[in-house]
Formats: sequence, structure tokens, C-alpha cells
Amino acid sequence: MHLPLKYDLPCVTVRIGYQGAEIDIPDVVVDTGSGSTLIATELAAQAGIVPLPEDKLRNVHGVGGIEAVFIRQVDHLQVGDCTLEGFEIDVGSMDYGFAINGLLGMTFLLRSGAIIDLRARTIDFADQGSP
Repeated sequence: MHLPLKYDLPCVTVRIGYQGAEIDIPDVVVDTGSGSTLIATELAAQAGIVPLPEDKLRNVHGVGGIEAVFIRQVDHLQVGDCTLEGFEIDVGSMDYGFAINGLLGMTFLLRSGAIIDLRARTIDFADQGSP
């Protein structure tokens, strides 16, 4: 599938399924430098993903500094034809100074067997379904 650029960063649209709701989230950066997959708080809330007292919390460190996130397992996360069931995401504010809605990190890229071709600006998946 084609990887459009936003702010010179490769992006995809991610579909999240959670407790019967589904939401498409555009402008999610394909980020091999991110260990986890992070979704912006306000968009996750549209799928009913809001902080709960029992949520695990952690700080993530990146170029933008330290950010507190909560962790939630969603029913599925889909990019193109690749769907991973029971996938864990981080949810945080993502206040990076420009409008992106998430980071598709190594948790998804490794588990899906992502094949990224930057010359062709494409991403394909060795595993099209759920492991």
C-alpha cells in the first residue's frame, strides 16, 4: 500500500476496533524509531478508549521529551489488509507541534512483518491476518 508523506514523514490510516466501535485514524506516522504504537487521546476517545482507574500508565521518551500515556488492549488494529487482533496501544496527548494522530511503532511493524520500501513509498505485510 502507498505511503503518503505528511511533514516529510510516511503516514498511514489505522483502523481501531474496540468494544464494538470502529474508527479510522488518518495521519499516523510509520515510525521505526518508536517502540510502541501511540494514538492521540482525543481520537482514541472517539472509539470509547478513555482512561480507567485500572489502566497501566507509563512514561515514553522520545525526541519531543517525556510523555505520560495509558495502555489499552484494543480488539484489533488494522493497516491496509493487515489486521492484528488483541493489540496493545499507548494513548497520549501527542503535543509535538504539528498535526499527526499517532505513531505506528515497532510493536505493530514487527508483529505484522512489515516490509517498508522508502524508494517506492510503500508498506506491505508478510502477515495479512491475525497471528
